[in-house]
Amino acid sequence: MPKRKEKSEIEKALSQKLSRREFLKKAALGAIGVGVGAYALDRIFFGGQELPAASQTMTQSLSKWSKEAYNFIQLGGNRVKCMTCPHGCILDENGVGICRAKVNKNGKLYSIAYGNPCAVHIDPVEKKPLFHFYPGSTAYSLATGGCNLRCLNCQNWDISQASPLETKNIDLMPEQVVDEALSNNCKSIAYTYSDPLAFYEYTLDSCKIARGKGVKNILVTAGYINTAPLKEWCKYVDAAHVDLKSFSEEIYNKLNSATLQPVLNTIKTMKEQGVWVEIINLVVPTWTDKMDMIKQMCEWIHKNCGEDQVLHFSRFYPQHKLTNLPQTPVDTLEQARKTAIDSGLNYVYIGNVPGHNAENTLCPKCGKIVVERQGYTIKQNNLVNGTCKNCGQKIAGIWK
Repeated sequence: MPKRKEKSEIEKALSQKLSRREFLKKAALGAIGVGVGAYALDRIFFGGQELPAASQTMTQSLSKWSKEAYNFIQLGGNRVKCMTCPHGCILDENGVGICRAKVNKNGKLYSIAYGNPCAVHIDPVEKKPLFHFYPGSTAYSLATGGCNLRCLNCQNWDISQASPLETKNIDLMPEQVVDEALSNNCKSIAYTYSDPLAFYEYTLDSCKIARGKGVKNILVTAGYINTAPLKEWCKYVDAAHVDLKSFSEEIYNKLNSATLQPVLNTIKTMKEQGVWVEIINLVVPTWTDKMDMIKQMCEWIHKNCGEDQVLHFSRFYPQHKLTNLPQTPVDTLEQARKTAIDSGLNYVYIGNVPGHNAENTLCPKCGKIVVERQGYTIKQNNLVNGTCKNCGQKIAGIWK
């Protein structure tokens, strides 16, 4: 993964207080930026610690960029429990959830990540990565601050580990998100970069409007969500990139501050609900590079998702709290890919290794190249009505 610039176009656009149209023009295909936000709480608690005082009061902050959360229960005494993800945060008055994007105010839970993205770009869909979903199309991609995981290797930690009140944001409500996607000729909207779990309400409302206007919806997520809110999402979502970060509860706990089983449940539920799913496994040296564990993961995928389940092995680059580790050796990724193919999976890719031939889609019957890629560019597309033009084999995916 290329190192981001010291100061991105999105930061420059935000610091100059550009109009929404100018901001989007400058941000397209740019890098993610983050800064000190203009909106903050005057007294909130996260993880038992009080955050610094700021000029905006809670009431002022909630007046525009907030929405009552969709999944919570009231416990009495102004306490609430969030029901969106397995963390199940129980919050006292002014308490903030693990995701940093949900706040208890007066005994109700609010999202403070509604309509205030800090990253907006136009990306190739291959960047998500999704390889079997409208190849060569563009995705209008956005994120707010916050995430319900604490991955030591997070590549976008500067926004995922920040509150939406600490990032530089623009005003972009769901209707505007869809209008901008349409005006920029984007086939889809991708809720990405941090995790759309943190901005669940914003994502869901945008998805509903997009579905009504013929724009596809993509989730780029770690999949750490409860079943009921997930099923509501799935009514309006067309495709999902799901990070299956390891196949070990212990590693999930230490590396990601989460657990494995809810993610496996998410993958199965999405497939049952008709969402196109591509699974991504980041191979982190000394953490997730054990071939016996990778074999167990691949066998689970084959058994529960079928031979046509798309799987990406992605190369780790040192960042965030794991800068002491080396890049993933290419031969480790190739061993992982062979393990997956030997487990019966037809479509297995290697990512973050520019120019590697495992970026290409091969026909599982004749072995010919069906889609040739170079980075995010489609060099040739040999599909005919979703089949290999050489032998007529149906290629799993959503192609047009």
